[in-house]
Amino acid sequence: MRGVEALKDDARDLPWKILGDIAAYPSSEVEGKDAVFLLARKGKEKLLVVRSRSEGTLASFQGETLRQKDGFLKLCPLSHANAVALRKALPELGPKLVGLRTSVGLGDRLGLATPGHIRAVRGTGVFPVLAQQSVREMSRTGRTPEQVLDDATWGALQEGWTEGFGADADHLKTLKDIDSCVRAGFVMYTLDPSEYVDDSAGSCDVGTLVTKYEALPWDRLESRPEDMRRMYCGRSFQAGPFVWVLSEETFLRAAVKYGRAIAHTVEMYRHLSDKVEEYELEISVDETSSPTTPEEHIFVASELTRLEVRWTSLAPRFVGEFQKGVDYIGDLDEFREQFRRHMAVARKFGPYKLSIHSGSDKFSIYPVAAEESEGLVHLKTAGTSYLEALRAVFELSPELFRDIVALALEHYPQDRANYHVTADPSRVPDPKTASYEALKGLLDDFHGRQILHVTYGSVLERFGERLKEVLEDGEEVYYGMLEAHLGRHIIPFSAEGGGA
Repeated sequence: MRGVEALKDDARDLPWKILGDIAAYPSSEVEGKDAVFLLARKGKEKLLVVRSRSEGTLASFQGETLRQKDGFLKLCPLSHANAVALRKALPELGPKLVGLRTSVGLGDRLGLATPGHIRAVRGTGVFPVLAQQSVREMSRTGRTPEQVLDDATWGALQEGWTEGFGADADHLKTLKDIDSCVRAGFVMYTLDPSEYVDDSAGSCDVGTLVTKYEALPWDRLESRPEDMRRMYCGRSFQAGPFVWVLSEETFLRAAVKYGRAIAHTVEMYRHLSDKVEEYELEISVDETSSPTTPEEHIFVASELTRLEVRWTSLAPRFVGEFQKGVDYIGDLDEFREQFRRHMAVARKFGPYKLSIHSGSDKFSIYPVAAEESEGLVHLKTAGTSYLEALRAVFELSPELFRDIVALALEHYPQDRANYHVTADPSRVPDPKTASYEALKGLLDDFHGRQILHVTYGSVLERFGERLKEVLEDGEEVYYGMLEAHLGRHIIPFSAEGGGA
């Protein structure tokens, strides 16, 4: 099978002038059983190019077939049908299970970031989850689960990445959420029962706790109040070098806080198990106001085990502040001690990985998490890739960036809902009069980063087409920024950084 250079030569020999405008991405050639696949660009349009000696091999792809001297060439649009056909022909370009490998989730709100993500992860030994988006993000960006997975597939082909990637249907809250992502072909499912967590359990008086405890959904928990008390109260639990004894009050607070969330998780898990055979599960209990204590982690893990749930990673709410787009806020020594305890629990009941959500730009904790986890860790990022897109927009179209900042300030009061941020808009200069240097500085400023981070939905609704056009025209600028910035996230978890 002849490669990219031969393909270019053939294209020059063909009489169709349109082929003279087609340029192949040099890294994209992937050889299949009976065909060569690569990604090409004609003007602003990207195309899948498939070449084979047999015309029948090309039948599953939609596009224009051209006869050549030694075979056939097909020029295919980047449609969903062609993405499905490509994943069937090249399974290495479809999503894979992550397992217990050190991994990083690389969310892409625009569908353009995958080549940069691959460049950041290549050679590190850290396994990438390239298709990752929450239902909330899909709603705000107007994307479907199919588009999220397809964009990752095209990006992987563009970079010739055949080492596998994960696909995480993130922060699923309903059975309907699960169904839509199963249909698309995701293989990792992050269940988010945060709406069922009772955050008041940490401050309730004992009498209120008892009342709430008795009112838990015992039929769904497949237990009785007195049985669960006997199972936990006064018992000691050892994990690694740590021993915890659950007093009645400690047990009641854990059960009240997470009991309903556990029941919801079990319902979601069983529904998922009925829908798909091969998948892996992450459980997220991080979107709460109060940290998950090791005792609460023990209760959650023990109950899920009793109810025969199987999971690969779990995201506790760690101590400290994990605000969007900025570094960790808190005591690093305290974080290390708590992370060490959570890691001991994860090894006892698994082993499973600890997942760090809102993991973007938490540079100060990466060395700690890498060292204490010894590789049993998943880092989840999303918004930081969007912020790097805005950094690229500033370089490529500063006036568009000025307009984006103005819109972000206008919509921040509404868009910040459901996000844990504390940015103060009054600390951001007026974008109408601010200098270019002041505007650029917002991308490294605590307040600017948070405001830009959470207003992506409003920005894409107003400026989405212009923003994507700028990034597509200057894609190498964007890829370079992603490679550098995400590399800072990944290196601490790699062998080079002392991790994986």
